[in-house]
Amino acid sequence: MQSVGSSVPQSITFTDRMRTRFKGALDGIGGFFLRLGLSPNAMTLLGLVGSLLGAVLLGLGAVSLGGVVVLVSGAADALDGTMARLRGEATRFGAFLDSSLDRVSELCLFSGLAIHFALGNNILGVALALAAAIGSIMVSYEKARAEALGFECKVGLLTRMERYLVLCPALILNLPLIGLGLVAILGNFTALQRFAHVYRQSRGGK
Repeated sequence: MQSVGSSVPQSITFTDRMRTRFKGALDGIGGFFLRLGLSPNAMTLLGLVGSLLGAVLLGLGAVSLGGVVVLVSGAADALDGTMARLRGEATRFGAFLDSSLDRVSELCLFSGLAIHFALGNNILGVALALAAAIGSIMVSYEKARAEALGFECKVGLLTRMERYLVLCPALILNLPLIGLGLVAILGNFTALQRFAHVYRQSRGGK
């Protein structure tokens, strides 16, 4: 969340554009789950459970099935916020919970893949899983820390939605090394992009 009173203009991210483009569909699906009695926080927790299940499947070597489960559970990341908005109950704690569990979900995903490759004595796979985890955490941390200090930090090639769009199809096609390689390289490149972006703002007196 950006600091109150900051005058730094906000970038429009790929995730923002997708949420806007599919707003009607998300509203319809979110409304359906609300009518079933699910709360936004419950949807967040369901997404976490799905991610944990996907991570276990990946660790056991069921890569394609794990990829499908992770892809489906990732939809909860869009629906929980939509459901909170529809109910008029968007809260700071809900946003905090969502963001925190997003990090847990991603780390579990990469841990599952690291275990899978470790069991197969694939050192490259383990290294790529660790590198992808480092990149994903740094991208998220830089945004949170920068915005707490009043900087704008939504730039970058591979944010969370893009990471899922790259990795999940690769997992479903049983090409985990390719997916991890792309996420590891582009994710860490995104972290460098955000660092440079904040540095340029700081040089401008922000």
